[in-house]
Amino acid sequence: MNRRGVWAVMLLMALLVVMPKAWGQRPPETHPVSATQNIVMSWDRSAMPGDIELWAPRTVLGYSTDTSSKYGGLHLTCQSSSNSINGRCPEVGTEGEAGAGSVLLTFVEQRSGMRTELRLDGHLNRAMPGRRCSGDSWSSAAIPLWSASIWECASEWPIGTGAQLHLPDNEVQRLVAGKWRASLALDLHDEIGGTPLARYNFEFDLTITDRNAVSIYFPAFHHVTPLVQLNAAYDPVSQNIGGRTALEMCLYDGLGSQAQYLGVTVRDRSGKPPGPSGYSLWHTDGGSDDTRRLDYTVTLDHNGAPVPMPNGVEQQLHGIDTALLRLVLLPGMSQPVFCVPTPITFDIPRVPISTQQAGTYFGELQVELRVPTVTP
Repeated sequence: MNRRGVWAVMLLMALLVVMPKAWGQRPPETHPVSATQNIVMSWDRSAMPGDIELWAPRTVLGYSTDTSSKYGGLHLTCQSSSNSINGRCPEVGTEGEAGAGSVLLTFVEQRSGMRTELRLDGHLNRAMPGRRCSGDSWSSAAIPLWSASIWECASEWPIGTGAQLHLPDNEVQRLVAGKWRASLALDLHDEIGGTPLARYNFEFDLTITDRNAVSIYFPAFHHVTPLVQLNAAYDPVSQNIGGRTALEMCLYDGLGSQAQYLGVTVRDRSGKPPGPSGYSLWHTDGGSDDTRRLDYTVTLDHNGAPVPMPNGVEQQLHGIDTALLRLVLLPGMSQPVFCVPTPITFDIPRVPISTQQAGTYFGELQVELRVPTVTP
């Protein structure tokens, strides 16, 4: 065999090796079938999940060498172009658009009813019968999910369609702690305005915690430690002194107000042994006898019921998942959250004015919040 014959044999063998690999890159024969995908996830906001992928790039929606199938023009539509409860995007396919597109979807927090509209990004790629167009079996041009556009490329026409769809990380970060649900429905068509070939449903069930943001929030003192006037009033008729003061307080559990309970402890931090009520104000002259001590009590209002607070003893507040809620913007947070209103009341029982030293009295309290470690 001469040298030219040897090279011919080697070239033929190389083609036999390469051709099966090229054919293996073609998408599989795929016919549209309706499907439901459940996205059930849990995370804490200290460890975000990143993008949530629903369809990986070039997920095949339909592909067939039978050109009568019209799979080269497959496209997706939403049920509404104005309401995002099941996804908002065009209800009818379009032509002539290029680039990726977005579907808006409403997520609802189950405890509070809060609604947040998030953006899902996606696009279509057309699948080709060969490799003339882009070196593999796919067109590199991305078009919106609802685009019915088809085009000739290197004498080839598309015979299939793939999709990509995901919920971007920057959208995921907009969801605060709670249980979020959403339902997305996309209809698949092979021609504009035609009867859907299939429907794809995506059911989201997301449980999010934010344990690093557990807070005791005082609405009247947004960024500072509360300084509360106890309003001890003198009654000249009975010649005694006493009074009551209420302070708005809201408890944020970092669990979407779904904790099994909240443990609240109030401590007297005046630096001196308190009187029999458990809490005391002391005269600013530094004395420590009874005439320089003004006793008071502390009570929480939890969901309309008074909860007496002994000094240093934790009281567990139950029924958090059914308690009334208040929407607040906590310091350091960019999104509003719901907390449980728990007003704190200070009562100074009336005592004869003759038993007290005239002047200013001062005390210090510390309120502590404990959240169960088990996520509901």
